[in-house]
Amino acid sequence: MRALIVIDYTVDFVTGKLPCGEPAIVIEERITEITEQALDRGDYVIMAVDVHDENDSYHPESKLFPPHNIRGTAGRELYGKLNELYETRKKDVYWMDKTRYSAFCGTDLEQQLRARGIQAVELAGVCTDICVLHTAVDAYNKGFAIQVHEDAVASFNQDGHRWALGHFPNVLGATLSKKEAE
Repeated sequence: MRALIVIDYTVDFVTGKLPCGEPAIVIEERITEITEQALDRGDYVIMAVDVHDENDSYHPESKLFPPHNIRGTAGRELYGKLNELYETRKKDVYWMDKTRYSAFCGTDLEQQLRARGIQAVELAGVCTDICVLHTAVDAYNKGFAIQVHEDAVASFNQDGHRWALGHFPNVLGATLSKKEAE
């Protein structure tokens, strides 16, 4: 069994308070398709979603980024068609709040994966060079095989996006994949 970890594909990160904008909008169909395929195969699907508390000046990101993904706001909802899919299949998805870049940091993600005998993770979401990257680094350090759906990741920093896409295979041994042209 495989696990798909969809990272931070929320309103705030696509079009909201800390938007990737067009690069994230463009991947909406693909990220939804990958998620639906994983669910249909019976793979373990995790929505790893950033959460912050309003006016939390102690969180390290508060010095780097504007407030985003605030608990209880619409900005934390999954974006577009992915949210529609989630609403119809939420019983098959593990929703996991995360408070740091990596989906492994301060969460039970590793325990959830190990309990299911999962040895490989697929990654999709935003931002390629921040939360996707840090999750991939932790997955590598914990011994998981990594696949990054390069047509289902995006960032607001195109130089960082390109750098991370090189870093995944060259330093973390990850496999990059994308949908074959039809």
